[in-house]
Amino acid sequence: MQLSKSSQYAIRILSYMANHKDSKVMTATELSEKLDIPYKFLTKIMTDIVKAQLVISIRGRDGGYAFAREPSEILINDILEIFHDAIEDEQCVLGIGFCNGITKCALHDQWMEPKMLMQKMFRESTLEKIAGQGCKI
Repeated sequence: MQLSKSSQYAIRILSYMANHKDSKVMTATELSEKLDIPYKFLTKIMTDIVKAQLVISIRGRDGGYAFAREPSEILINDILEIFHDAIEDEQCVLGIGFCNGITKCALHDQWMEPKMLMQKMFRESTLEKIAGQGCKI
């Protein structure tokens, strides 16, 4: 399973912002350059994140983006839901629609445990928890 580019970039952007939260406001240009994300794609992603009220957009010469909520309150799953990337309970790993105990795909039983572990990780990991771990963003 791989996250969409939008979700990948959104997690990277918000993790970077959480790592540098002393800066308060970050511009799209700064984020685009530091994270090597195409500017237009970054601004589209940020528009979606602003609509979801995870960050605010500040206009003007000293404008940019700042957190609307504390990074400790933002779950990775919150980000994934914006881009429709959250792992649903009956989502089939093979992409065959809904998959449950009654109508299951060939990998259903093997996929159940890793899927539940991934759902748990996404639902329990906050930006604060993943930020500052010295990992590449």
